[in-house]
Amino acid sequence: MPFKALWITETGSGKFERNIVERYIDDLPAGEMVIRVHYSSLNYKDALSATGNKGITRKFPHTPGIDAAGVIEISRNERFAVGDEVLVTGYDLGMNTCGGFGQYIRVPASWVVKKPENYSLKDCMIIGTAGFTAACAVYKMELMKLQPEAGPIVVTGATGGVGSLAISILSKAGYEVIAVSGKSNAQDYVTHLGAVRLEPRDFVTDTSQKALLKPKWAGAIDTVGGNTLATLLKGCMPEGCVVSTGLVSSPKLDTTVYPFILNGINLLGVGSAETPMNVRVTIWEKLASQWHIKDKLPAIAREVTLDELNTTYIDNILQGNIMGRIVVNLNNL
Repeated sequence: MPFKALWITETGSGKFERNIVERYIDDLPAGEMVIRVHYSSLNYKDALSATGNKGITRKFPHTPGIDAAGVIEISRNERFAVGDEVLVTGYDLGMNTCGGFGQYIRVPASWVVKKPENYSLKDCMIIGTAGFTAACAVYKMELMKLQPEAGPIVVTGATGGVGSLAISILSKAGYEVIAVSGKSNAQDYVTHLGAVRLEPRDFVTDTSQKALLKPKWAGAIDTVGGNTLATLLKGCMPEGCVVSTGLVSSPKLDTTVYPFILNGINLLGVGSAETPMNVRVTIWEKLASQWHIKDKLPAIAREVTLDELNTTYIDNILQGNIMGRIVVNLNNL
C-alpha cells in the first residue's frame, strides 16, 4: 500500500534534497507495530536531520520525525490491538528509523505508549518530545523535593516548544513562573500560558565573573546553555534545582563548583529520548492528570501540512522564527 512521506536524499555532490514521495510499508524497517500516523510535530532535531546533519541521522535517504501519533494497523504484540490509538516519541524514531513525517511507521512495541484518554492524537503531538522533555524536567525537580513554596522557577527560551510547555506544566503544578525570552512581544503569550511575568535575556546573563550572585529563583528549566546556564546556577537559591534541556546558545558551561558546594544547587539533565518506559508512562499519566494542560494547547500550536512543513517550517525553526509548536497533519495527503 503506497503512502506519502518526506524523503531526504543526499546527492553525489554531498548536498541534501527534500521531497515528498510515495513509499510502501514493505520499505519500512523491521518492527512489531505498523502505525498509521495521523499527526507528527516539528522539533529542532527533525530540522537538523532534514538538512543532512549526520550527527543526527547517519544514513540517507531518510524520513525524519521523532514524534508520531496514530492508530495501530498491524500488531504482533499482545499489549496492543489493531485500532488502538498510540504515540511514539524519542528512541531512534526519526533519527535512523524512518519517522513521523511519513503516513506510516513500523517500530518495536517497546517504543509505543497508549494515548491518554483525555488527550486527542493532535494534543499528544502538540506536547510531543518538547512537552515530554519539559515534563521530565518538572518530574526530576520534584524527585529532588522542590516544591512551589520554595520560590519562583525561571524558564528560558520561553516561547519555544520546551519553554512554552514548561511554563504550562509548572503553572498547572502550582509554581510561580518567570519567563525569559528575546521576543519582547511575547508578554501576552507567556502570561496566557501561566507565567507571572516576562523578562529579557539580560535577566539571566551575568558577565561579572562572580562565583555566586544574590539568589533570585528557586530553580530553572533552561533550553539555552552557555552563560545563561552558568548564571542560573550562580543565582539559584540554596538547595534549588536547575535543569538543562538544551543548547540553543552554547553547549559549553563555564562555571565554578561554588554553587554546588556552598549552596547545594542540583544541576539536573534530561535525556528524554531514552527515558525508560516505566518512567515514560508515569510522566504521561501525570500529563493526563495533575499536569493536565489541554486548555493551553491551542495557543501553543500551529497546524501545517506536510508540504508546508517542507517548504517553510523546517527552515523557520533553524532560523529561530518559530513560537510554540508546529503540528503536522498527515491525514488526507
